[in-house]
Amino acid sequence: MPPLQVAFIAAVFSTLLFINQHVEARTIHWHDTGNGSIALEEAWSVPELGVSLAAPPLGQTSAELNANLLDIHNQRLAHMDATQVDFMVLSCASPCIQGISDPSTAESTAVHINNELAAQISDPSAGNSTGRFGAFAALSMHNATAAAAELRRTVEELGFLGALVNDYQQSGTNNDTLLFYDQPEYDIFWTTVTELDVPVYFHPRINVAPISTLLYTQAPWLRGAGQEFAVTLSNHILGLCTNGVFDRFPSLKIIVGHMGERIPSDLDRIDKEIARQKVLGMPMLRNVSSYFETNIWTTSSGSFSPALLEYHKEEIGLERIMYSIDYPFETMEDGKVFLDELEDELTEEELRKFTRETAIALLKLNG
Repeated sequence: MPPLQVAFIAAVFSTLLFINQHVEARTIHWHDTGNGSIALEEAWSVPELGVSLAAPPLGQTSAELNANLLDIHNQRLAHMDATQVDFMVLSCASPCIQGISDPSTAESTAVHINNELAAQISDPSAGNSTGRFGAFAALSMHNATAAAAELRRTVEELGFLGALVNDYQQSGTNNDTLLFYDQPEYDIFWTTVTELDVPVYFHPRINVAPISTLLYTQAPWLRGAGQEFAVTLSNHILGLCTNGVFDRFPSLKIIVGHMGERIPSDLDRIDKEIARQKVLGMPMLRNVSSYFETNIWTTSSGSFSPALLEYHKEEIGLERIMYSIDYPFETMEDGKVFLDELEDELTEEELRKFTRETAIALLKLNG
C-alpha cells in the first residue's frame, strides 16, 4: 500500500477514534427509574480542602456533616435510595476554588478536584460506575481563558454536565480583590460556555474577611445561609443582567439555587427601579424578569416551602424551577417531605416537570 494511502487511513482512524472518545465522554448513562427525582445542588469535598464550618442540619453533628461531604457511595447513596432520588449532580463544597487567592494554586487545585470527582463517580474498576451521579466542574476564575479551557476539558473528556462557581473569585495578597464574571474580560469564558451548551450554576459563599467584618460584626448570626448568601449572590446575578452578559450571549444558561436567591420574590420592584438606570448608561437591553424566561433557571435547594414555590410558579413559571436538596447541609428526608406535600399542590405533570423533566432537558441527560 502506498505511503500516502497508509497515512490517509491512519488519519481517518485517528479522527474516528477521537470522535468516539468525544461522544463517549458526553454519553450519559444514568439511573432512570422513570419516576425518581434529580438533584442538582449537592455538595462534595476532599480532605485537603479542610473541614466545613457550616452549621449541620438539626440533629446532626459537625463531624457527621463533614463525613457526609466526603462520602459518595455509602450513606449518600443509601439516602438517595430511601428518598427516591434517581440522579444527583455533585459539585465542590463552597467556597472551593473561589476561596483560593493564588491563581496558580487555584488552577492546579481545580484540575485535581475535577479529576478526583470524575474518578469517584465513573471508575468501573473501583465499583463507582453506578449511573447515579453526574458532576459540575470546579473552576479557577482568576483567568477567563484558563477557566474556559478547564471547562472544555471536563465536559469533553470527563463527561461533566457544566460548572458550578461559588460566587466571586477572591484574589490578591490580602484576599481583598474580588473578581466578578459580569465584566467584558470574562466574555471569552462565556463564549466557551455557550459553545459547549452547558449550564453554569451560581452558588453562594461566605464573604472574605473585610466585607464580612464590616457587614456582620454587629450581627454575626446573619452570616451564611440565613442572610449573607442571598444578599451577595443576588448582586452577582443582577450584575450579569445589568452589565449585559445575557444580551451578548443570548443562549447562555445559568442556574441559581435557593429559589433564585430571593430575586424572583421581588421582580416587580427590581424591574421598576433598575429601569431608571438606563439613562445613566446601563448596558442591559431588557429587564431582569425577561432573563428568567430565557437564560436563568432556579432550584429549590434548601428551600422547601410549597407556598413560596407556588408564588415563584406564578412569577417566573414552573418550567424555570427545578428540585434540589442542598445535601448534606439539608437532609434528603426533608426534601422528600417537601415533595410529598407538593402532591396536593401540583398536578402529576407539574410535579414530574419540577422533580425531573426540566433537569433532564437542561442537562441533556437523554441526549
